Amino acid sequence: MSTADGTDVTPDGAPDDGGTGTGTAAVAAAPGKDGAANGAAGAPRRSVASRLVGRAGGTVVQVLLVLVALFWLVPTFGLFVESLRSTEDNGAGGWWKIFSHPSQITTSAYSSLLDKPDFVDSFWNTVLITVPATVLVVAIASLAAYAFAWLEFPGRDWLFLIVVALLVVPVQVALLPVAKLYGNIDIGGFKMYGSITGVVLFHVAFGLPFAIFLLRNFFAAIPRDLLEAARMDGGSEWTIFRRVIFPLGGPAIASLGIFQFLWVWNDLLVALVFANTGAQPMTKWLQSQMRQFTGNIDILAPGAFLSLLVPLVVFFAFQRYFVQGVLAGSVK
Repeated sequence: MSTADGTDVTPDGAPDDGGTGTGTAAVAAAPGKDGAANGAAGAPRRSVASRLVGRAGGTVVQVLLVLVALFWLVPTFGLFVESLRSTEDNGAGGWWKIFSHPSQITTSAYSSLLDKPDFVDSFWNTVLITVPATVLVVAIASLAAYAFAWLEFPGRDWLFLIVVALLVVPVQVALLPVAKLYGNIDIGGFKMYGSITGVVLFHVAFGLPFAIFLLRNFFAAIPRDLLEAARMDGGSEWTIFRRVIFPLGGPAIASLGIFQFLWVWNDLLVALVFANTGAQPMTKWLQSQMRQFTGNIDILAPGAFLSLLVPLVVFFAFQRYFVQGVLAGSVK
């Protein structure tokens, strides 16, 4: 409806805005405080009781985890305490007796053990088996994983499927066939069976499938643009692997190295089958010290704890890389 001066008004007498919607916007903007209040009220607010329960729940979980960790460490601590007691004290009572009789602590078991030449030889045999087996697996698997991830060659996918299929082959299946094969190898008087070389090659052969599978999946997640840029700069495949893939894959390679080191260092089955007395590692030497009717705790306790120290040092030395490798790929 129009007035005498030509101004359009609504039926209730308010001026018409010509359809621009400003009047409606003003009306809608009026209850802004109420809308904000409604929005704030719409968000669920936790009560004081629920917050206390949440904090208590987190505390309970932490306490339970600490208790589980302490319970898990009890056997290791008991082994360490028994290695610090004499044979007579260990036979007279449990290792917890040391808390009431601290005078029982002695290092004579370690001294007598380190004076045994066969134990020292078994320690160095373990080093000579573990270090080459770890280095060879990491080196060969890194190169093979790069080839499977980024190089194009005929039959690549089929070869990778064969590698994956080898993951399901148990070690026990190959013990007798490989032992017969080693028995037939005699090069200039050097016999593969019973030697450190035979043990190392067996560990390398059975460590490669998992290592290649692990590193290939990690390398395949590296952005292709980095490799293309390196190729445009004239970098060869070896240069790309050495300056791009290897640094970026450091966490995964370090994790693989830790796993392989621990597997080989703690192995007993392969050593029992392929290592003779002159090539036996510590695990086999400790097993040979078992008596029929007694535990021989004066040798087994310090020997087992000494064999435990090296893996612990390796793990804590590379713990940062291990955690990075485990978490790699979980966050994009």
